[in-house]
Amino acid sequence: MSRLESGIPGFDEIFASVSDFDLTGFPGNTATLIIGPPKVGKSIFCYQFAYHGLSIDEPCLYITADEGMKQLQQNMMDFNWFLQSAMDKEMLYIIDSISSLSGASIETTNTYNLSKINDPTDLMVKVGLGTRFVFKKSEEFRSVFDSLTTPFAFNPEPMVVRFLKTYIRRLKEAGATIIFTCTEGVVSENTEKALKSIADNVVMMDGDYMTFKSIEGPLGTAKYHITDKGIIVDKGEIL
Repeated sequence: MSRLESGIPGFDEIFASVSDFDLTGFPGNTATLIIGPPKVGKSIFCYQFAYHGLSIDEPCLYITADEGMKQLQQNMMDFNWFLQSAMDKEMLYIIDSISSLSGASIETTNTYNLSKINDPTDLMVKVGLGTRFVFKKSEEFRSVFDSLTTPFAFNPEPMVVRFLKTYIRRLKEAGATIIFTCTEGVVSENTEKALKSIADNVVMMDGDYMTFKSIEGPLGTAKYHITDKGIIVDKGEIL
């Protein structure tokens, strides 16, 4: 299995320390669920994963469902992560599925598209367009969906789960390594179990510790910190 650098200090070493692979890094062409309570760093994980890929010329399809494009850019700028250069080079394709709710007239570009949070079919069409766009740049790319929490608020849970299954299947076929997030406790217990079963890897965050489960076997737990440079995972603190 190929590996990608996550861009999160300490994270890749944890994966490598318990696997049978010599390479460090995030498992390539897999889907990873990031789940936990609000305000524990799930979105920061997404920012860091996407931005690091862009910094080493790995294209990214980024779906933002909890915050609009301007807020996404501002949040990343807080960590000195700037997106404009990647968009200018057409390495980043953003689907904004929340800003249309405001009713404001928003201009789309060749690297920025709008979708409707309450219309998974429309979102899947836009995902198809975005996938083709980034695939032209590289047969291996990153894809982020942050987060499923808002789609669950606007759509029946089974509909969102069906969308997710299709999204992951199509993105994997295109060569993507996927991370997607959801807030713990916002859906039924059965739906949360379904999300975890759909994912190849699960990272559970609680504000102090990450608990890892992977297709390569359970990874245990490690302490992490959120700094002004992003998330840092303590090396060697697998408990």
